[in-house]
Amino acid sequence: MSGDDDRKSELAREHKERQEKRAAAEQSSNARRNTFIGAGVAVVVVAGGIFAATTLVGNDGGGTASAASTPSASASASPSASAPVPSATATKTGPVSCTYKRDTSVPNKFVGLPGKKPNMKLKKMTINFNRGKVVVDLMTDAAPCTVNSLSFLNKKRFYNNMKCHRLVTPDVSGVHMLQCGDPLAKADGKNPTDGQGTAGYTYADENVEIPPVKGVMFMTQPAEAAGQNNSQFAFSLSDENQQIGPGFSVVGVVSEGLDMLVGLASSGKDLIINEADITGDGGTTVPKNPVIIKSITFS
Repeated sequence: MSGDDDRKSELAREHKERQEKRAAAEQSSNARRNTFIGAGVAVVVVAGGIFAATTLVGNDGGGTASAASTPSASASASPSASAPVPSATATKTGPVSCTYKRDTSVPNKFVGLPGKKPNMKLKKMTINFNRGKVVVDLMTDAAPCTVNSLSFLNKKRFYNNMKCHRLVTPDVSGVHMLQCGDPLAKADGKNPTDGQGTAGYTYADENVEIPPVKGVMFMTQPAEAAGQNNSQFAFSLSDENQQIGPGFSVVGVVSEGLDMLVGLASSGKDLIINEADITGDGGTTVPKNPVIIKSITFS
């Protein structure tokens, strides 16, 4: 093994040891959940200013669903051998109205606010990556404002040619997922603020009762936060992720392309561990072979 490989292996081991120590130190299940997924909060001095830096990963599980939708999870066919694909239903009590709030507290690329009235007819989201196509069956009835936000940003070409800034495997971070949606990310394994960027607005949680089993696409937000959804989302690539529990705004379930996503990295050896990550939790652990969103379509 070369000296470079030795150093990378050492970094991976050190990172995993930090995760294990933090997990052991935290007593509450919510704190353990945030540690497993790689969340952290740090106060960092940048260009003479001080801001709270958070790796965008998930909430505290206490989010509220849209008033117009009350989701409940059920099981159907499975994308993996061990866990059922979740589905959700919603009881509509009237027209759906979404609220989005401007947020300038974090780095962002603002392209406007989505409209209040979502298109409830959207059923599929097709993401064309440089590595292959992924189709997501949307849970629009249970997550109308989430789908509305994603569709709006897509119309603005917000996601076009965007690099996914985080890929983690169980041996590195205890979970297996691909995270995308930071418009400012360089995804080079060097930029200390990858994972901080958003579309400059937030919105409430919805469809939060489904755990992130393999194949689930969900929105991400600052650790221990609720109602702070933004432009970032993630794909759960392992049933091991169930350990972090529900609490994420679930968009839908991958119906095509899951094998490609799982195959992006078999272990930490396929990743670049960012030593300059400001959270210290591997929030910008990126694939050696870049994963890029070329375009997205909704139907």
